Amino acid sequence: MRSQKRWTADRIPDQSGRVFVVTGANSGLGLATTRALARKGAHVILAVRDESKGGRAVAELTAEGSGARLEARRLDLSDPDSVRACADRLRSDGVRPDVLVNNAGVMAPPRTLTARGHEVQFAANHLGHFALTGLLLDLMADGDDPRVVTVTSANHRQARIFFQDLAGERRYSPMGYYNQSKLANAVFGRELHRRLSAAGSPVRSLLAHPGYSSTNLQTSAPVGMVRLLFGRLLLPLAQPSHQGALPQLYAATAPDVQGGELFGPDGMGELRGAPKRVELAPRATDPETAGRLWQLSEELTGVRFGLPAPA
Repeated sequence: MRSQKRWTADRIPDQSGRVFVVTGANSGLGLATTRALARKGAHVILAVRDESKGGRAVAELTAEGSGARLEARRLDLSDPDSVRACADRLRSDGVRPDVLVNNAGVMAPPRTLTARGHEVQFAANHLGHFALTGLLLDLMADGDDPRVVTVTSANHRQARIFFQDLAGERRYSPMGYYNQSKLANAVFGRELHRRLSAAGSPVRSLLAHPGYSSTNLQTSAPVGMVRLLFGRLLLPLAQPSHQGALPQLYAATAPDVQGGELFGPDGMGELRGAPKRVELAPRATDPETAGRLWQLSEELTGVRFGLPAPA
């Protein structure tokens, strides 16, 4: 694919009649994604941990006059009960998403465990999105060009999954475990593509990463040197959130994408720029890693997709 140097949100096709679920949609990349989709007529469900913040985001976007249908739904990705409740409510309300954008994330907090004993970045960034996707997938099968877009990071290329120490009991590094969660996102998105293809499903699984973008991700959770480095010292190098959202918008709406592809910025080091197809790390495409992570994720979430494992 040629570099999409001139691709901007203005080139998103009309999305009238399509339903999007965007996690973490009240701020940062999620809000920028929702705004761009709303301007093209999409019905967007803002899946957010704090419904009051989600409501304010809906009011803000509604005031901009797009006329799109917007609604906030509560979703705490670190809480399996909240994930299941959100999916059940969407189902009972007759919502049939065409596109799920797994966007929300937590970055580099002090070591924190969820009520289930899972490290919070792995739980929120990966397990919650894994479960939500599995619970909504059958609703998407008859959708209009159905897609699952999972947001990873360029950091997945320098990561590994600590299968013997998922919760960081032995040795915890805030960025190391953030990178683990982003590699898990990449492995999941690629393996979901393989399994959907093997099943003959019309749903496509795609991946995107935003490069280095200025959002509250760098300041809301990180502490110490990570916060100082990414939230202050390097911030002048970051691109604005509306630019960082372009790869996931491209993956979600462009007509020429193929399942299993990763899109990121086309600038130096994939830090900023317009969206283009970029390479996944070899670890993200390793079948043994993918099979192990998939089985583990099913066990930890209790959600099973019913998709055959590729040969």
